[in-house]
Amino acid sequence: MSELRKRDLLRIALRVSLLQATFNFERQQGLGWAFSLAPALRRLYPDHALRAQRLAEHTAYFNTQPTLCSIALGAVASFEEQRAAGAPIDSGSMTRVKNVLGSSLAAIGDRMFWFTLRPLCACIGLILAAGGSALGAVVMWTCYNVMHQGMRVAGVGWGYRHGPAVMSGDLRARLERMIRAWSLMGVAAVGATVAVVLVPDGTPRPIMFQIVFVCGLAFGLIAAQRLRPSPTEWALGAGVLSLIVTWPK
Repeated sequence: MSELRKRDLLRIALRVSLLQATFNFERQQGLGWAFSLAPALRRLYPDHALRAQRLAEHTAYFNTQPTLCSIALGAVASFEEQRAAGAPIDSGSMTRVKNVLGSSLAAIGDRMFWFTLRPLCACIGLILAAGGSALGAVVMWTCYNVMHQGMRVAGVGWGYRHGPAVMSGDLRARLERMIRAWSLMGVAAVGATVAVVLVPDGTPRPIMFQIVFVCGLAFGLIAAQRLRPSPTEWALGAGVLSLIVTWPK
């Protein structure tokens, strides 16, 4: 029986960026999951018919936070390795492991990336842009993707080393500590952003500007407590904002 090699795990990590390329309402990330796991199945199952059967099983419904999905892929690759070696693992056991990992990683990943890292990087970019630097957008994009893509690559290895029990050990605690650290940095970044916007170059903005800004910030904080806005809500919000900005002209 073949064992997975580092280059197999790297191929999985490179493919996971396309996890949602075939996202659909029936299977959601299922097809992308199977595509990402295919290098492991190719190594573990030399027989074409058996490999096709295993690949078809993995096209079933699956959904989780797309960045931390790499951890689940590594863990399931390890589980498939045991299965290929003759361990008594059936399709039902594989599905249960995928569902448990998907739920656990979704609960952590949404807080880590959508509600913590993304606002933090946005504030860093805004501070630079408000200060007149043309690198604001570049720094924001770089800060987010260093962590985002780095987690995708490293996550496959974490999952593979710890197997299906990856989220029941020390990794969950480390991820929670990372979320708390990013949250503290985010709070500091929000405070710095408010200071830069309200008192640029040491001169306070007009009182009406301050009122509108504070109201907008409060509305944003309230809106952040619910699920992410839909694309339609984003489009409507951008349209209303554009009308407000251009109305005085």
